[in-house]
Amino acid sequence: MAIKLEELEAQQGFTYSVEDGVAVITIDQQGEAVNTLSPETGTAFEKLLGHAEADPNVKAVVFTSGKKDTFVAGAKIDFLQTIKTAAEATEISRKGQEGFDRLDAFPKPVVAAIHGACLGGGLEWALACDYRIATDSPKTQLGLPETQLGLLPGAGGTQRLPALIGIQAALDLILAGKTVKPSKAKRLGLVDEVVPVPILRSIALQRARELSAGALKVERPHGQRLKAVAAQSKKGLAGMLQRLADKALWSEVALEANPLGRKLLFDQARKLLLKKTRGKYPAPEKALEAIRVGVESGRKAGLETEARLFGELVVSDVSKRLVEIFFATTALKKENGTSDPSVMPREVKKIGVLGGGLMGGGIAYVSAALQGVPVRVKDKDDAGVGRALKQVQSVLDERVKRRSLTWREAAAKQALITAGTDYSGFKNVDLVIEAVFEDLKLKHRVIAETEAVTREDCIFASNTSSLPITELAKGSKRPEQVIGMHYFSPVHKMPLLEIITHKGTADWVTATCVEVGRKQGKTVIVVNDGVGFYTSRILAPYMNEAAYLLAEGADIAELDKALVEFGFPVGPITLLDEVGIDVAYKVGPIMEAAFGKRLAAPKTLDKVIQDGRLGRKNQKGFYTYTGKKKEVDASVYGLLPGGADRKKFDRTEMAERCALQMVNEAIRCLGEGILRSPRDGDVGAIFGLGFPPFLGGPFRYADSLTPAVLLKRLEHYQDKYGERFTPAPHLVDVVNAGKTFHSR
Repeated sequence: MAIKLEELEAQQGFTYSVEDGVAVITIDQQGEAVNTLSPETGTAFEKLLGHAEADPNVKAVVFTSGKKDTFVAGAKIDFLQTIKTAAEATEISRKGQEGFDRLDAFPKPVVAAIHGACLGGGLEWALACDYRIATDSPKTQLGLPETQLGLLPGAGGTQRLPALIGIQAALDLILAGKTVKPSKAKRLGLVDEVVPVPILRSIALQRARELSAGALKVERPHGQRLKAVAAQSKKGLAGMLQRLADKALWSEVALEANPLGRKLLFDQARKLLLKKTRGKYPAPEKALEAIRVGVESGRKAGLETEARLFGELVVSDVSKRLVEIFFATTALKKENGTSDPSVMPREVKKIGVLGGGLMGGGIAYVSAALQGVPVRVKDKDDAGVGRALKQVQSVLDERVKRRSLTWREAAAKQALITAGTDYSGFKNVDLVIEAVFEDLKLKHRVIAETEAVTREDCIFASNTSSLPITELAKGSKRPEQVIGMHYFSPVHKMPLLEIITHKGTADWVTATCVEVGRKQGKTVIVVNDGVGFYTSRILAPYMNEAAYLLAEGADIAELDKALVEFGFPVGPITLLDEVGIDVAYKVGPIMEAAFGKRLAAPKTLDKVIQDGRLGRKNQKGFYTYTGKKKEVDASVYGLLPGGADRKKFDRTEMAERCALQMVNEAIRCLGEGILRSPRDGDVGAIFGLGFPPFLGGPFRYADSLTPAVLLKRLEHYQDKYGERFTPAPHLVDVVNAGKTFHSR
């Protein structure tokens, strides 16, 4: 029997049908890739529930999605951006809470049948149901990721989740904005059952009928643990011995079941949180407060705190910046990297990788394990081949250890990668990615060798971080098929892929490489050719300024702390040790040759290099790597100007000097046409170099300061330190036009 509710179906994408006493409510918002929540969606759903409640033939309800691989992806972010005041956002949160409370109190059982992304408000919706079934598909992910957008769960999530799975587990999910797979969701008690995709609907209907008939009693892991401890407590000495044997069980209850334990739990959580966020990201702290109030003062007080803090966060600058990044990356996913949106990528069925080092092994991993295509690796000797295969194996082993893969799945992914010391296996590759040393002659040689053994339509991509793609293409018989694919180390962790096109690169080549990058799980930006491209170019003056500060007598640890306090994940000297002091040293002359004295590196590193210090890779750099704790290697000061007698610098000024160098160079890249847009520049700096996300990227940061203020700060430093702080001509143009970068 189908009930026509045309208005609701047309406006909010719901359908309603009754099957053997069970009302099936399906959400499938037309014209949208995913289902999202808005006040209108909630109102429509409530009307459908009311219809089901009034129908005497309906004994239970199943709520599901009509989308192929999405349940409900969360709140409609566009809608949140229209909110102007904290009070307005707080009221919206209260209405969401009230709506889900009505669902929670619905007199007939409600089952959530979940396949695909069940995130944010989508999970809060499911939490208000009586029973949750998820599919075992890798597409199914559950979580409350609001803190990643500078928000907190605002429809009861901070109260329902701790009550369902325990405080510790809820803090772990909410504060970090984590998502979990179905298997872990089942272990936590977040879902009651995990089933194969084809039987989700039938099992949901069956469980709904069983619940309505009283034939199914739901027991959840957290509640079972509490009962187990209570039962042990009644057994005297035997129970005490049993509790001691089950330390994990007892520690959970000890922390959560009494005021002192809860205080310790929340205090420790806050301490760890502040260590991670350094107070720059208010959302996790406010989420922690909402959870704490609910646990200590009751659900009503918790909900009110949640609504109030949600309102404050929606209109906060940090949330606005994080949401802007979200929209920027979402927009990038819809583009093909060219000016012609009709250009289609070609299918890449096999990839060849030249070079089995750290980068080559990482590229092989993302190509095989994430993109899912066969990969052939070539290195000059067996040792290089072995390193590449071992590197892939180590990443897969770690995933097995973390239970994100089974050993069978890992073995299948490893089997996609073969390797050798010659070009056998390259005959039918669609794309070759080169990751050999930064030497133009060497790269020209491997281009010629590759073209001699590959098909005419094979793409050649270089992972170079500084050499112009135009120069590389001069060594090719097929220059239109030469492109740059700049990955970041470690490849399996770093989210950005910077694709570099020269003037002759064919559009289909660009579109194909963009699609490959997306399938490898990367956020992809496309930039035009030039020395250093975008990311390496804006990193150079940032690192140079850090070297100038060392030459002036700055303390290594203090300099690093200054930039970490500014918001970077690590300081510049730590970064220097990580990427390799020798690598940075080689890039300096390339930049100076291209851009003159403005990008000339100081001689600070000369004696450091002469002393054989390469950084972490040879356990000898600015920091020590042999002890338990990483500390500055004091002996390195003897190799720096000023020796061990270091000077006191203001941290704010040190951070500003380095950060403004990066921002100014980013503006130069935009003015020179290296960047296609400020949006791409923001995304590239954040995802590739760790520019503080809460500041929104170099161009959002420039806009927040205002271009006029930025210009004055640069002129101040130019007067003090010379031409390396000369403001970008494009910045002067923007100031004279009275505009901002994102308003152009």
